[in-house]
Amino acid sequence: MEIEIGLGKSGRRAYGFDDISIVPSRRTRDADDIDITWELGEHRFELPLIASAMDAVVDVNMAITIGKLGGLAVLNLEGLQTRYEDPRPVFEEIAAFSKEEATRGMQRLYQEPIKEELIARRIREIKEGGVVAAASLTPQRVEQYYRIALEAGLDIMVIQGTVISAEHVSTRSEPLNLKKFIAELPIPTIVGGCASYSTALHLMRTGAVGVLVGVGPGAACTTRGVLGIGVPQATALADAAAARVRHLTETGKYVNVIADGGMRTGGDIAKAIACGADAVMLGSPIAAAKEAPGLGYHWGMATFHPELPRGTRVKTEQRWSIEEILVGPAHENDGTVNLFGALRTSMATCGYANIKEFQRAEVMIAPAIRTEGKAMQYEQGVGMIK
Repeated sequence: MEIEIGLGKSGRRAYGFDDISIVPSRRTRDADDIDITWELGEHRFELPLIASAMDAVVDVNMAITIGKLGGLAVLNLEGLQTRYEDPRPVFEEIAAFSKEEATRGMQRLYQEPIKEELIARRIREIKEGGVVAAASLTPQRVEQYYRIALEAGLDIMVIQGTVISAEHVSTRSEPLNLKKFIAELPIPTIVGGCASYSTALHLMRTGAVGVLVGVGPGAACTTRGVLGIGVPQATALADAAAARVRHLTETGKYVNVIADGGMRTGGDIAKAIACGADAVMLGSPIAAAKEAPGLGYHWGMATFHPELPRGTRVKTEQRWSIEEILVGPAHENDGTVNLFGALRTSMATCGYANIKEFQRAEVMIAPAIRTEGKAMQYEQGVGMIK
């Protein structure tokens, strides 16, 4: 139902994760019986997790570690790992910037050219670690660099930007033909982001195996403020899941919906899947790991844009290992540790045996879900209110 904004302008009401809650069903299950695996092309993963292609989140070591824990990590082929032979001093410089100089300083550091030999080396290093190698490129650069990554052994390609469309129009350059490009690519491709039914459906029709859903919800992203665009994640995911149903009906092909951004806790991840996601893409929760390359900081992919930055550097608290953050054990009670143990418990509590069943869970609009009965937590700054 649309709501009148003013004469001649109306819009739908949209909801984020804090606006909804999952309703338990009549059945419960043992958490050990819950299956949270998912498939991406020919690859099967134990955790419905993709680590975001952000420099503070994924380097070669983190990609290998997450792969061995059962997830998938995406390396940014346009980031610091492919601009600097040894990026460690660059991360140290970024961590030392004051708030006032961070954006300008990062713009300077990212002026270093991308080196093709480093693209190949990083992919080979991940493969030598014995895990699936995934990497991202923007639509503007994918044709320039993808062959190098393929020759090095890339397994999964991610074509990613703030907003991706299947119908980019330009009078200045020849736009990437996503459908043609994906059809000719010999490996599975994920594309995104998007935030609407129509865009998700068009991206699914390109032949991608997965579509990233999320425009602006990330912890370090300022797109919603800079550009004024975005859709709260619960609604965006539900719309994309509806597009997936239509595409499946039309073609018989199932395309994964991947929630990208806006999730901090296990409860957020559970809500994302209940709204229709097959997996989640996480950035800031992984940047908070002790092993994360960002040294206690996290920033978005467009933070260093030379003309219009759309991200910021945020501080993360590196208290836990990546294993503890993803699969526990947890020694924190706010939902930010053992994220996928929490997902299993949520599914078990609600009685759903696997991801596809959980996508059918009843969801309720619940604006009081975070505050009801939590006055003491608010007063003391503990638990859910930290």
